[in-house]
Amino acid sequence: MSKVEDFLTTEEEQAIVEAIRMAEKETSGEIRVHIEKTTSKVPYDRALEVFHELGMDATELKNGVLIYVAVKDHQFVICGDKGINDVVPADFWDCTKDVMASQFKTGNFKQGLIEGITRAGEQLQKYFPYLDGDTNELSNEISKG
Repeated sequence: MSKVEDFLTTEEEQAIVEAIRMAEKETSGEIRVHIEKTTSKVPYDRALEVFHELGMDATELKNGVLIYVAVKDHQFVICGDKGINDVVPADFWDCTKDVMASQFKTGNFKQGLIEGITRAGEQLQKYFPYLDGDTNELSNEISKG
């Protein structure tokens, strides 16, 4: 599988967008998923670039989380902004990545993404609970490069 369009079906994309909506329902945090075919950069560096391109570094409480996937490269990265990184356990993102990778290895890309989103959402809800007047600062749609 080397094309972004083949990575997820429309139904799977809708399920992921719904998982983001549910994860963000009880938090001021923001979660995005970005999928692209490949990157010529170190995946983490490219993920940081996308993080900035999507405006995720502009959230008020610095609590954005990006799940970046380079399909053809079989690489993915989870990037949290300073606010969330400062409060989650030191191994949280690595553990989340392991949970996702175990699903990815069996071809369950949708489930892997949903599990990553759910885990990030739980931490965001714990440390950045929804407050009256919180707005969804960023789109829940999957962005593609």
